[in-house]
Amino acid sequence: MDVQQDRAREESYQGESAEGVPLTLVYMERAGTGLGILLPGPELPRIVHWGGPVADPSALLGSQDALAPQRVSGGLDRTAWPSIMPTQSEAWTGVPRLGISREGVEIFCRFQVESTDLDQEVLSPFVKQGADDDGDSDSADLQASTLTVKAVDTEQRVGLIWRCQLLASGLVRQRLGLTNLDTGRPLVVNRLEQCFPLPPRAREILTTTGHHLRERSPQRQPLNIGRVERATLVGRPDFDSSLLFCAGTPGFSFEGGRVWAVHLGWSGNGEMSAERIPSAPVLIGGREILMAGEMTIPPTSGTGQEPSAYTSPWLYGSWGQGLNQVAQRFHAHLRSLHPRFATHPRPVTLNTWEAVYFDHSYEKLAALADKAARAGVERFVVDDGWFTGRRSDESGLGDWSIDAQVWPRGPRGLEALAARVHRLGMEFGLWFEPEMISPDSSVFQDHPDWVLKPLDSRLPVQGRSQQVMDLTNPQAYDHVFRAMDSLVSLLGIDYIKWDHNRYVIEARSPYSGRPAVHEQTEAVYRIMRDLKRRHKDLEIESCSSGGGRIDLGILEYADRVWVSDCVDPVERADIQRYTSLLVPPEMMGEHVGDSPAHSTGRATSLQLRAAMAFFGHMGVEWDLLKVPQEQIDELGHWIAAHKELRDLFRTGRVVHGDDFDPAVRLDGVVAVDGSRAVYRFTQLTSSVNYPAQTVALPGLVSEANYRVRPLEVCKSLAAVGNGQSPLTWWEGEGAVLPGAVLLDQGLRPPMIHPAEAVVFRVERV
Repeated sequence: MDVQQDRAREESYQGESAEGVPLTLVYMERAGTGLGILLPGPELPRIVHWGGPVADPSALLGSQDALAPQRVSGGLDRTAWPSIMPTQSEAWTGVPRLGISREGVEIFCRFQVESTDLDQEVLSPFVKQGADDDGDSDSADLQASTLTVKAVDTEQRVGLIWRCQLLASGLVRQRLGLTNLDTGRPLVVNRLEQCFPLPPRAREILTTTGHHLRERSPQRQPLNIGRVERATLVGRPDFDSSLLFCAGTPGFSFEGGRVWAVHLGWSGNGEMSAERIPSAPVLIGGREILMAGEMTIPPTSGTGQEPSAYTSPWLYGSWGQGLNQVAQRFHAHLRSLHPRFATHPRPVTLNTWEAVYFDHSYEKLAALADKAARAGVERFVVDDGWFTGRRSDESGLGDWSIDAQVWPRGPRGLEALAARVHRLGMEFGLWFEPEMISPDSSVFQDHPDWVLKPLDSRLPVQGRSQQVMDLTNPQAYDHVFRAMDSLVSLLGIDYIKWDHNRYVIEARSPYSGRPAVHEQTEAVYRIMRDLKRRHKDLEIESCSSGGGRIDLGILEYADRVWVSDCVDPVERADIQRYTSLLVPPEMMGEHVGDSPAHSTGRATSLQLRAAMAFFGHMGVEWDLLKVPQEQIDELGHWIAAHKELRDLFRTGRVVHGDDFDPAVRLDGVVAVDGSRAVYRFTQLTSSVNYPAQTVALPGLVSEANYRVRPLEVCKSLAAVGNGQSPLTWWEGEGAVLPGAVLLDQGLRPPMIHPAEAVVFRVERV
């Protein structure tokens, strides 16, 4: 399936149920996804189809008679058939999806639809190239089929707005808005959870878990009666969060089984869940987690102005035959948001952190930049340690001025280094941690009220000797923005590595007196948006102690994520694999590091380290001043090979093999037209299979013939020696095989040592 094809349909049909209920059926279709939404009379909509295209959408009008449940003994006179906002008024008895109150009293709503609007909408994400100051764009690749439903509970004086979009990628996304129609009393929002219904065959859940240096480890469990939820309460998605919450047929894999997945596009506190109760379909969904008092909607003015509202984050849904198809829809969407990549190849990056840590000097970093340029690096990023008082991670955050003792103005200053990097033909990048503040800093001493804290007299538990800057305070926001904005102009910064190294806990704002994670998250988006408006070609990386903040909220503004602070290639094999369920390769920071790895102490070959960094946004995290020239030359060959293929990585479809041998991994990128592909075979540990068994190559065209041969930089790893016979296709001419055979039987990979990898290319003949 090509998820980038775009056959667009938006149609509406009218009918009547067997019991005389007037029905409206809205059908939308794009990129191989069909979505059917039924509106029975004045009741809230129900999603009655989410999957492949439907030949005759009008037949979905029969869903009211075919799917509505019977009344059963021991229950209510109505059995739950969940709408897009299940409430107890429609007999939903599971965990509440709506939690609102006035004056401390819970409100129970029964919404009635007032209007529906079906249209083809042009999206205007901020980062769209060519957007004006308001983010407007008329590019066809950002069009979406959009259904807007407005409903109201007139007695409780609460309005509900549901927007559902089918995007050009085949993703479905939805969001809810609540309005307060009361002219005298505020409305407190405690919970607003969105959901998609699943068919009964979705009986198994896949999520990911992890911690710092080991993000996104997969875990599976059955979807039994009850509720499974994954929540984060540290002000970011965090290491333990699951990028996707997947449910599917038992045993679903990268290539097999039907899968449905949701993702919450939000960078603050949130939750994704699946719930099965005996009397209703399974619901899979997500929500922003709000603290008590964090979201209060003021009374409506009653003067004809639009009432105040709270709008939830987008909840995204993808489906497919296997996880590879699920991921390809997310990749297509993110690529449509970042069209600059099409004309600006992803620069090979050197980041200075593991090269020098806090040991900054002009002489050292200038020499490192010279070495990097000769090796083929195209972007040079100065990491933590450049600003006033920052000789360790215990001080200086918030004082965003160049340290004059380390970087004196003149020929040995940071301005001079930036100019030198630019003269070498590289982009210049700089590290910031804008959301944080060190108690040992001038700004903290001058403004102790610029810190999120539970009481004016008590700070939260520290992390990395730092606290959280209250960006909801306009003065604190202006301080951070002005410092960053002026430095981007002064140094000609092309790229910001934006870090976030501390949990956001007990996050009360002294400025407002309320919990502040929601507003803090919005402030982060606003700084990124404001910086990019003022500096057109500026790129931003989302780093959060590595992979602690990766979501579609931040990725509307950020151009890249730092996948993990661990660059050990053995650990990275699965960290990168499961990050790619959401993020396309050109947005994933993958670096060649030192050996032994600084994070694990594991020694690995340069071949494995380079092969593991090869498929993403390739970079280097290594002190090249201490590396023998022979290894720098080898690194240069890998960088040159990456540059030759990076256009494929930017446009192709990511595929992962179903590795029935747990000791090996097969990962690849295939051109959309199936004309070429590149695969990596990794032998993580020793295997019971000796020699290695054949591996299938997913994503190819079964009717075509393909030539398979090793990448030039991998030829030296010949499968000869130690008593082994040659692997005869492992040479320049390779071997030609039918696509159908490569998809099914595959081919024999080289017999390589544990903790080793090889890369080979496949071309249609």
